[in-house]
Amino acid sequence: MTNSDSDGLFDNDWEDRGELSWTEAEWVKYLNAQEEAVREYLKHYEQLTLVTDRIDEVARRMGWELAEMTEAALEESTDESDEGFDDDWVPYTLHRNPVYISTRALYLSLTTQWEKTVTTTPDVPAALALAVQSSLHRGNEHVVQAVEALEMGDYTLAICLFKRALSEINVSIARLSQPDVLAHQSATEYRTFALPRLFDLREIWLRVMAECRQNRREDQAE
Repeated sequence: MTNSDSDGLFDNDWEDRGELSWTEAEWVKYLNAQEEAVREYLKHYEQLTLVTDRIDEVARRMGWELAEMTEAALEESTDESDEGFDDDWVPYTLHRNPVYISTRALYLSLTTQWEKTVTTTPDVPAALALAVQSSLHRGNEHVVQAVEALEMGDYTLAICLFKRALSEINVSIARLSQPDVLAHQSATEYRTFALPRLFDLREIWLRVMAECRQNRREDQAE
């Protein structure tokens, strides 16, 4: 990793630190490490599927305080931006945000299981397969944008995007309750698998939205 001088045209906090310049290999290593965090979250979650407070317990195992993870993630980003570059310095990106990690892990389990369901059992209609997959994709896309808004510190925008994601969660839940799902055993089994994960996603986002509203009130009071 090199620390080249910045010659940008805009004044910002990065100007005094120079420009981070990593090779492709270094970024690949970084991204692989973040994917490992997603797999670690999913491993803990799968071990705790029968535990009522599983999202809190998984967060504890990951070293997070879920109720405060939005603020903690933003503080980590700010703290790291104040440090000088050295050989051990690791940049902060949305891939390290606890909301991103938990959401990606749960959506990964949902999409992987659905793909397995529709490819190994011929009884799932194509229209149903596409509808469920599309809904999962849209929900995940909204949340990625919401996390990006969190990283920018725009709590209002983040709330709006989380609301879109919540609406898509409702679409997914409603779609999995339709008669054509209940008419096929494999789809019904997937519904049993998916509903707890969808409700857990909703709970995580509602908590983050509450934290965003609190931070917004504090900002307005200053």
